[in-house]
Amino acid sequence: MKGFLSLIAMAVVSLSTAIAAMAQPDCFISSPNGITDVHILTMDGKAYYQVEHHCEPFVSTSRLGMKTNIGDFSQLEFVSVEQEQIEDSYHLKTVKSSDISYKATKAVCTFRNPEGQKLLVEFRVGNYDVAFRYLLPKEGETGSARIFEELTEFTFNDDPEHTYLKTYLTPQSHAMIGWKRTKPSYEEYYGIGKQVTAPSGYGHGYTFPCLFQIGGNGWVLVSETGVDSRYCGSRLSEYYETSGNIEGCVGAGYKIEYPMPEENNGNGTVEPAIGLPGATPWRTITLGQTLKPIVETTVTWDVVEPLYETVNDYQYGKSTWSWIVWQDASMNMPDQKKYVDLAYEMGFDYILVDAGWDQNLGYDGAEELVRYAASKNVDVFLWYSSSGWWNDIVQSPVDVMSNPIARKKDMRWMNKIGVKGIKVDFFGGDKQETMRLYEAILSDADDNGLMCIFHGCTLPRGWERMYPNYVGSEAVRASENLIFGQYECDQEAQAATLHPFIRNAVGCMEFGGCFLNKRLSRSNQHGTVRRTTDAFQMAISVLYQNPVQNFAVTPNNLTDAPKVCIDFLKEVPTVWDETRYVSGCPGESAVIARRNGNTWYVAAVNAIDKILEISVKDVFETLGATDSEAYVISGGNEPVKEKVGRKTKVSVPKNDGLVMIINL
Repeated sequence: MKGFLSLIAMAVVSLSTAIAAMAQPDCFISSPNGITDVHILTMDGKAYYQVEHHCEPFVSTSRLGMKTNIGDFSQLEFVSVEQEQIEDSYHLKTVKSSDISYKATKAVCTFRNPEGQKLLVEFRVGNYDVAFRYLLPKEGETGSARIFEELTEFTFNDDPEHTYLKTYLTPQSHAMIGWKRTKPSYEEYYGIGKQVTAPSGYGHGYTFPCLFQIGGNGWVLVSETGVDSRYCGSRLSEYYETSGNIEGCVGAGYKIEYPMPEENNGNGTVEPAIGLPGATPWRTITLGQTLKPIVETTVTWDVVEPLYETVNDYQYGKSTWSWIVWQDASMNMPDQKKYVDLAYEMGFDYILVDAGWDQNLGYDGAEELVRYAASKNVDVFLWYSSSGWWNDIVQSPVDVMSNPIARKKDMRWMNKIGVKGIKVDFFGGDKQETMRLYEAILSDADDNGLMCIFHGCTLPRGWERMYPNYVGSEAVRASENLIFGQYECDQEAQAATLHPFIRNAVGCMEFGGCFLNKRLSRSNQHGTVRRTTDAFQMAISVLYQNPVQNFAVTPNNLTDAPKVCIDFLKEVPTVWDETRYVSGCPGESAVIARRNGNTWYVAAVNAIDKILEISVKDVFETLGATDSEAYVISGGNEPVKEKVGRKTKVSVPKNDGLVMIINL
């Protein structure tokens, strides 16, 4: 490893030096402060880009281009580039930071294929983020195009033994497998610190987002954003080896892949179709010498725009949820009223009424429950299946959200009786047809004042800004798996150390956790055993970001859980004004700070045997909280809340966590 790093240091000072012998770049695009550069070049009639960060190669020579039914853009000649500096600011309450300022260099590169047809590539180069998309102009009378294939690559330098580049990836599963043939649903395990040559497990590549550790240079997070009804969701291919652009290196390549034909029971096309002029979604690359830019990036929302305005004032908050611990048997009026009462006692805003309510409560019973909840100042989310003709789900209501007539009828009914939101489950695919369904549900729901949470679903791709009533997606191996298998409980802490750096870095993550039962069952006497501590569970209420949090607390927790935990869950917010990386590494530990108003909440979790030591002074300096008052909730399964001074150091053992509360 050291020899390879030395080889890189001696062979090149910067990426521009490395490519000089290969081809002269057609243009350079630099970020506003000059620490990130994108080089565009053409070689042998093909277009490429490269990304350099702090004068180090982060993304090596990677292909651009596409193949469509109106023209083949695999062979390209560079024509011109137009650049300008852009600035934007916007307010968004549902993501990791509420007031966001965005600066970037915008560059539109024009290419021409051998037939003279144009393909434009728009780049947005920020200090720590690169986003790009393809623009297809309308030339002649043709007004639409099918995109057969994107040639977009993400290539990284690696040593021949593949010890330099490490990956943190989750595979794309086979289609039409899993519970009632509902996959893919972004719920596979992550490989942690793997070599690029490690197989994905299924042979279909990897779902976004994808995290890479570039030797000693830093980190790269690759994802996409801006996917709506006009395109499909994409992923990265399996690894393949390419020629490295530094002597002594090999290239580790990944390519954009479209959905599998089998997804959604074979319904819908694999390739997307767009109107002309038209654009693809944005491919995003976040770069950092540390994980700080990865945790704090907002590029997912910076480059998209709201798709519709809303007249509704959506309120975010916490919810109780009987199904996660009490399961299907709890879908009855007495149990649902107990969870309404629990929400009232906790000061929570909502109750989520899960699958089967239409059969066990009925629509009249649902109206009664909504009235009862309203009397307690609690509002209601209702569960629906998305399913129509693409899986075997029997959990009801079915065949409603997939049917425009039935969907609008139920949504008008929910609006009339005062339901505030829906949770829609079991989508199982990334085809354009499925993306149209997400958008149709969101649009119709907003017409009726309903917020939307999706489960068994795809990754959100900028949706918090695009759709005003979108409030979260699962798209991760989430809390129900802790109920279903002991292995999941054994690995809970390790999984928690991944999400701030990967899945939750690019979008809301409705995990549905925060258990206080020691055994994950109604009786609290049998079922899987929770390995993490109560203090850990408090930490993930901050660590996992989602504007509507469905917590796994149960009525018995009011009397059998530590009072400090109940009190904290009553006060912890679900929306944030700022997010900061403090420390951590995926698979080992995570220390993340989130600010609401004048209060910082610092969450820490540890997944390894080595004690995690947290210095209050270091946290204060990271957050600029020089003369602030701080309290720490820690102590494993006997947590206490104590005031701490700047000289305090707090220890976090394996499977444990803490929350530090700093009042500015």
